[in-house]
Amino acid sequence: MATAIAAKAVENASSIDDAMEVLFGKLDEAIDDMESGRVQTIEEAWKEIDSI
Repeated sequence: MATAIAAKAVENASSIDDAMEVLFGKLDEAIDDMESGRVQTIEEAWKEIDSI
């Protein structure tokens, strides 16, 4: 039982690491967009969300 719990903890750790890597990648993209002036107004963002 302890081995199964330890294996699950390693699985979760790697999936958390993967998720953090994706999130940091998205954050880097957002920062690059802001620095380059590629931003949306809040109204544009809501229109995009409503169209989904």
